[in-house]
Amino acid sequence: MMKYDMKRFLLLVLCLLALPTVTPAQPQADEVLGVARLANDYFMKKYEDPTVPTNWKRVRPSSLWTRAVYYEGLMALQAIDPQQRYIDYARTWADFHQWTPRNGVQTCDADDQCCAQTYVELLQYLPGAGIDKLNNVRANLDHQMATANPKNQSLYGWWTWIDAIQMAMPLYMQMAKLTGEAKYCDHAMKMYRWSRNECGGGLFNVKEGLWWRDADYVPPYKEPDGQQCYWSRGNGWVYAALVRCMELLPPKSKEYKELKKDFLLMSEGLLRCQREDGFWNPSLVSTNYAMPETSGTALFLYGMAWGIEQGYLKAADYRPACDRAWTAMATKAVHPDGFLGWMQGTGKDPSAGQPLSYTRIPDFEDYGTGCFLLGATEYYKLLKE
Repeated sequence: MMKYDMKRFLLLVLCLLALPTVTPAQPQADEVLGVARLANDYFMKKYEDPTVPTNWKRVRPSSLWTRAVYYEGLMALQAIDPQQRYIDYARTWADFHQWTPRNGVQTCDADDQCCAQTYVELLQYLPGAGIDKLNNVRANLDHQMATANPKNQSLYGWWTWIDAIQMAMPLYMQMAKLTGEAKYCDHAMKMYRWSRNECGGGLFNVKEGLWWRDADYVPPYKEPDGQQCYWSRGNGWVYAALVRCMELLPPKSKEYKELKKDFLLMSEGLLRCQREDGFWNPSLVSTNYAMPETSGTALFLYGMAWGIEQGYLKAADYRPACDRAWTAMATKAVHPDGFLGWMQGTGKDPSAGQPLSYTRIPDFEDYGTGCFLLGATEYYKLLKE
């Protein structure tokens, strides 16, 4: 009887071993697009009139940076999911603000210039529209290029916080490509290098591939656990900006190669920081505020997916990180109606808007949706390859 039972047991084991290995289902491109539409539809329904100003603590025009980032995401969605209503929504917004940077031609604040990135992208959808529609944008950049920052006396010292690199640097590259004038690219690169190498002694830690947000956070500043303070979304801004700029530059140009080098350093640094659940913390290497955060995660997904598509990042290393990031956001941040949870509010470091949660509504919802759409659309393209 014992021998018979043992034979049956061994037969069962052999049968189980012969069964095909079951692996977790991978996200499908159409599913990703569906979630992106859900998040965007939630936003467009809630903010039906794009001309209405925001009103959090004080009234701000809808051309402010938070809304401008949303439109970056919307234009990315339009590229993979063309719908006239997306263009109409963005066109109404641009027309209302007269295709002009927030606070006018004389501003040198990168946050004011961010909206112009979408103005440039909209031209392709407006038959007969020419570069003259961007006269105010061009005048604004020309003004900044001739104006030193009075706070540091540097002609290139305007981007004193790393968010600014995303807000304005791609615009300079857009204008360089649109006009054929290298001066815009040259000036942007000099401002980038100033932030990277000079501001606060240099905001980019090459050894770790991560950025300090501004001069207030470079060493000896530390998080409560003694670790460096690398803000997730701040690093996400730079990572996204590198992608957006490289897409506009000739791959063989020295500028492209310079940005690509930093992109690869950042990719390595960010990969080391990903949480087991697929998110990244608000503070990348610190245990302080250890929790999911959606905006940074979305921007890292955006960059990593793009890097894989270009052949710059090894799919064997980075594709699992992308899959985990998307699954984490889709299952733990996206609500059934499209609202995005675990989204950090505006601020400048990991402490802003705490505590985060699945249900907490951030002070501004627009930039978070934009970040999410950037990540979702690039991941969609990766899955479609």
